[in-house]
Amino acid sequence: MKIINIKKNERTQKLIEQLIEVWESSVKATHLFLSEKEIEKIKEYVPQALKKIGHLIIIVNEINNPVAFMGIENYKLEMLFVSAVQRGKGLGTKLIQYGIREYSINELTVNEQNPEAKGFYEHNGFQVYKRTETDEQGNPYPLLYMKLTI
Repeated sequence: MKIINIKKNERTQKLIEQLIEVWESSVKATHLFLSEKEIEKIKEYVPQALKKIGHLIIIVNEINNPVAFMGIENYKLEMLFVSAVQRGKGLGTKLIQYGIREYSINELTVNEQNPEAKGFYEHNGFQVYKRTETDEQGNPYPLLYMKLTI
């Protein structure tokens, strides 16, 4: 497994499609509060987010296929997804620690209805400082805003 920084001009259509597969696999395994229809609706926005994010960091397996990724903008972790088959193998921890070390990540937002993710981020030094009743689009998914405390 290898961590790679993907520059904007390296974000090919093939790579975006591979990352969408990772995203969808991860979301279906962790965002159990979302319906299939909601996941499909959100999926429409993923390609643009992947192309625009300031820093896109991926982990590839031994055959160079992406298995996990994160996106960072202005010291904030905007996205972190690990393929369902790779969950529990430490890839998320590798990414978050790399992001803290190399990009000074100090803030993130997580769905309250994803308690595993909240616990993961707490384990990596983040603490909740704010909660909202809805997500950024006004949907009824409470968000937890977390800051790095170590």
